[in-house]
Amino acid sequence: MDDSGDYRPGQKAVAELDAVRSPLKEAGLTKAEIRKVSNVWKLSTAEKMSNACLATRLEYGLEITLDRLRQVDEAERFIRTFCGGQLRVRHHGSLARIEVESDSIAGLAEPETARRIGEKLKALGFDHVALDLSGYKMGSMNRGLK
Repeated sequence: MDDSGDYRPGQKAVAELDAVRSPLKEAGLTKAEIRKVSNVWKLSTAEKMSNACLATRLEYGLEITLDRLRQVDEAERFIRTFCGGQLRVRHHGSLARIEVESDSIAGLAEPETARRIGEKLKALGFDHVALDLSGYKMGSMNRGLK
């Protein structure tokens, strides 16, 4: 239920396709309630960080391809070795925009770390790599929507 106020393209599939369902949303459960039940049931995912599908990292209008999803996945796996917390690599075509929690920005901007990340992401096919100084923000790709 927490995501109901945000633009979620996947909800179009739920509305259009009978085979696609959102059972936790249908039950009216929030993320906090799901975590609470998961802890009671001792599920390994109870404290897992939220992590939307990789397609949400691609700029709207950019074709979703397996290659682009792999770029994002590999970039995030590499950057994850330098920081914890929320992390997103936003795919803007030739630009990779890195979003991390505010307390991780300085570490990624350290010259040697920044160099290594830049080299890796360019090797993955990005021409430009940017560290978003605003930090991680859920739904940041929605800023350009009207």
